[in-house]
Amino acid sequence: MPLIIIVVGVLLIIIVPLCWAIGAYNRLVKLRKQFKDTFTQIDVQLKRLHDLISNLVETAEGDLSYEHETLEAVIDARNHAQRAEKLAAADPSNMLAMKNMMGAESSLSGDLEKLMMVVAANPDLKTNQTMAQLTEELTTIHNEISVARQQYNDTVMQYNTQREVFPSVVIANMFMFSEAPLFEITDETEKETSEVSFGD
Repeated sequence: MPLIIIVVGVLLIIIVPLCWAIGAYNRLVKLRKQFKDTFTQIDVQLKRLHDLISNLVETAEGDLSYEHETLEAVIDARNHAQRAEKLAAADPSNMLAMKNMMGAESSLSGDLEKLMMVVAANPDLKTNQTMAQLTEELTTIHNEISVARQQYNDTVMQYNTQREVFPSVVIANMFMFSEAPLFEITDETEKETSEVSFGD
């Protein structure tokens, strides 16, 4: 009888921590997958934004040939943002790739803001129906990026919190669950870019 109690006790000492470790590991895997999956919504909207910028520049360049430098800056920033976005999409848990993407998107937003100010000051473009539609779509995409970014950041916070609390932190460190980066771009720049008014 005492031998059975000892065997059961030893098994419990082994099985209970093992079950806990498996549960903690699976929870971290699930949360990591969740924030990576959520990033795909941002990725979709950024691709839409980059495509739209090509249309904006194409529509504006006829009337803004004197603003060649501004148009070139937007295209260069868009190309850089596209490359950075592809690297981040391949692995949203890569802190460096995400920081590069956020920097590229912030730079693009700044250059796009300058272009939209020039467009709004041009009488021909200000009354151009195609430009008005593209600007409206730009506002919509920025709103959708903002919503997708909030969802992504919420899932990242859940994952980062789980990997930091005890005793999950033991499993996180043991299996190299690294901290996930939040997606932060200057909201003021996006707001100013998307609020350029047409049709006045």
